[in-house]
Amino acid sequence: MHRAVKMLTQLNVETASSRLRLARVADAAAAAVAVSLPWSTSATSILVVVWLAALLPTLDAARLRREITTAAGGLPLALVALAALGMAWADVALKQRLGGLDGFLKLLCIPLLLAQFRGSPRGWWVIFGFLGSALALLVLSWGLAVIPGLPWRGNMVGVPVKDYIGQSGIFALCAFALLGCAAQAWRCGRLQSVLALALVAMAFLANIGFVATGRTTLAIVAALVPLFGFRYFGWRGMLGAVLAGGVLAGAVWMSSPYLRQRVTRAVEEVEAYRTEHRETSAGLRLEFWKNSIGAIAKAPILGSGTGSIPEQLSDPIRFEPGVPYFGTVNPHNQILVVTIQLGLIGTITLLGLWIAHLLLFRGEGLISWMGLVAVVENVVGSLFNSHLSDFGEGWIYVFAVGVLGGTALRQAAPPPASRAEAVDSRLPPAAERTGS
Repeated sequence: MHRAVKMLTQLNVETASSRLRLARVADAAAAAVAVSLPWSTSATSILVVVWLAALLPTLDAARLRREITTAAGGLPLALVALAALGMAWADVALKQRLGGLDGFLKLLCIPLLLAQFRGSPRGWWVIFGFLGSALALLVLSWGLAVIPGLPWRGNMVGVPVKDYIGQSGIFALCAFALLGCAAQAWRCGRLQSVLALALVAMAFLANIGFVATGRTTLAIVAALVPLFGFRYFGWRGMLGAVLAGGVLAGAVWMSSPYLRQRVTRAVEEVEAYRTEHRETSAGLRLEFWKNSIGAIAKAPILGSGTGSIPEQLSDPIRFEPGVPYFGTVNPHNQILVVTIQLGLIGTITLLGLWIAHLLLFRGEGLISWMGLVAVVENVVGSLFNSHLSDFGEGWIYVFAVGVLGGTALRQAAPPPASRAEAVDSRLPPAAERTGS
């Protein structure tokens, strides 16, 4: 009897220890995903599978249930469930229905990440991994832009991988995260840290202004500047941030012909589309939005079904003789993407999801500030692009909300040591366990 009890205890110890090691592997895999996000969609896809394979055996039903029953963890699942249900009334082929569902599936990972990092102290692995990867991308971007005669310039000058929209969005996220770090350092009186952090943040923002400007990112920066001032310095700080931001924006405007060209070209594109019916980026967005509203009017409550966007926007809502029409599979607005397919019910769920995630980061501290920046960036960016459905921006949002949200919840209410951690803390050193 005594021998059986001893063997069972030893088995429990070994199982708990293995689970703890697997949890560390899952945390490292999540950090690897974060490192890959600025660089490669293929690597991210592979590493997400590795992360899930390591994580799922470490989670129990109680931890998952706790996250799913909250708005922050439950509403992403509700939106995915609604998208899956929306396949039933979509009047398109199965392949298109599955394609429409694919843009929602990544949201399933949000409650998993919340559960993982509410219980793990290693959320900073992911944060530092993403920031370090973005810094490497920043150095390479500046190098491609300022060193003449290079035989390779990337996808475009200053954009070594992916596209300028994704790169500038990543740089804006990192810049304002670092400005939050600088504000925290200021409060602690660490002036040298303030200067170093502010300089790196300015290097990110300068790259947006001088090297690769995403017009959507400019709108994001305009929203984050007053938010930063208010968050750290109150109403007066918000006014000061707006004034300082205006001065810096004016200086960049005067010194960056590239930025001026990118901004003024938007007005020219709209005019060229309106008068000459030319296929321009800004003009097409207006056309997509206008025809999306017409598509929504056909099925305002439940939508036309998951995967129906190509069908709904393949033909003009109104016909004008002699006027070309440019169909699309992407209306370049996340709210329209959801509403066309899932109607008003889907829109309410999407808005509730964003609100729940904003409230998740209402607390004080650097982690909450970073999470707030990520959510605001996604909301503002989704007014001009389908950033929640897009691969890169969508996965950045999922990991930002999941990792930062779980870490914020852990900081607000530190959990008791898990059984695995408790067992691990009582284990003798490895040499003693092996008898060596």
